[in-house]
Amino acid sequence: MVEFFENGGAFMWPILIVLVIGLAFVGERLYHLIRAMKTKFDFAVSVASEIDKDGFDSARKTCEENVGPVANLCYNALEVADQGADVSEKTIEQTAGIELSALEKNMTWISLCIATAPMLGFLGTIAGMIVAFGQIAAADNISPSIVAEGIGQALNTTAFGLVVAVILQFGQNIVMFIIDNIVVTIQKSTTVVLQSIAKKNN
Repeated sequence: MVEFFENGGAFMWPILIVLVIGLAFVGERLYHLIRAMKTKFDFAVSVASEIDKDGFDSARKTCEENVGPVANLCYNALEVADQGADVSEKTIEQTAGIELSALEKNMTWISLCIATAPMLGFLGTIAGMIVAFGQIAAADNISPSIVAEGIGQALNTTAFGLVVAVILQFGQNIVMFIIDNIVVTIQKSTTVVLQSIAKKNN
């Protein structure tokens, strides 16, 4: 592996840096999403039950003591629950975009790293080919060993760039899968809480 990296030339370093940056953003997203999943659908069910038993103030306090988009949206809905379920629903619609933006934060940087890695690999290949043809011209001889060494070094950067892109793409897909699941949980959870708010106000 070390030999493969060294044979790739100078362009292997910027590709490695892109990998490290991309993995850092993937790790940051996973940490944030794991924290976001601390409150799930069962939390919303318990909040709805608390609304029925103890009222809005008690349920709002429970949401305030917890973290995650489900808790935040339930709290926002309960802040205006006295004004009716329709007002609570509109409040959720207005604030849901903020929560979704928070979930998708830094995803563009991951996409940028995915796009940049293979491009740097191709650029490294072109640079390697230029060097290889320069060596051929200097030697005034198209020797198989000269051609093979130069082209082999050039192709290493393309291979490494594609490997980095695949790794980061896999990480991005995991993150997007988790976000999609959280969005579904948010929709189910807010529906349950809104039903309890409507029931309590009637």
